[in-house]
Amino acid sequence: MALTETGDEVVSAQASRRRRFGLAAITPASRYYWLRLLLTNPAALGSLCFLAVVVILAVLAPVVAPYGPTFVNPADRLVGPSSGYWFGTDTLGRDIFSRTVYGARISLLVGLTVMVGTAVLGSLIGLAAGFYPRLDTPLMRVMDGMDAFPSILLAIAIMAAFGASTRNVIVALVVVFTPNVSRVVRSTTLVNKRQLYVESARCIGLRDRTILLRYIFLNSLSPLIVQCTFIVAFAILAEASLSFLGAGVPAGTATWGNMVSEGQGYIRTAWWIAVFPGTFLFLTVLAINLIGDGLRDSLDPRSRER
Repeated sequence: MALTETGDEVVSAQASRRRRFGLAAITPASRYYWLRLLLTNPAALGSLCFLAVVVILAVLAPVVAPYGPTFVNPADRLVGPSSGYWFGTDTLGRDIFSRTVYGARISLLVGLTVMVGTAVLGSLIGLAAGFYPRLDTPLMRVMDGMDAFPSILLAIAIMAAFGASTRNVIVALVVVFTPNVSRVVRSTTLVNKRQLYVESARCIGLRDRTILLRYIFLNSLSPLIVQCTFIVAFAILAEASLSFLGAGVPAGTATWGNMVSEGQGYIRTAWWIAVFPGTFLFLTVLAINLIGDGLRDSLDPRSRER
């Protein structure tokens, strides 16, 4: 009896959550059913809320932050968290909270820009390799060669060649993550190009470009979207790693990686310098990964049968 009541309570809670978000009308036959599954996933919903807060803080940084990211007050060096400095100050008297908020701008900018660049470049390579057999071997062997290098070492090599700047970090990470996206798009292209609707499109004389865009690429969007969410998380983490190693965004710029790097020598005496930006970095990457997991589950066709 207790098990029955517990099951009824779970079903009732799920039903109330669906009514709260106005999702009860979205049936499994609807094209937006994936959205209902995503918003009824507690982990994904909580991650979306947290990520929305981070984005709002980044966009409104000049309004939210009490100080500028480069404002120096030597009289308040190494002040711990207090009402005047919520996250404390660093060795130069700069406000950690302000720099953390401004650092979110660069991290999100790098993550989103790398995602867009990787999606475009990887999709073009994957579509060409999967659709044209003559291009498959040379293109994918180049991708295999790039993927043979450890990601962080390849990024450091590119940064060493072009110099430290935000733009070069984006270029380096696009190069590093393109093989992953190209493989995903290539695999879906190999499957979709053998479908009957593609054969029908060829029979009526449609051009390859039309077939690739309208029939193959659009049917590859689900795995591509999921992969892109993970690319954002990996890019943010990779930018922080490069900045931590001194090979990313120039030192002194307010980024989470730079702040953690600056605070590592004071972790015992002034732990807040590294802990607060490191916590934001950890939670943001975790939230994006949880959203990616939720998208993967919600876009799975088998979820409509549950």
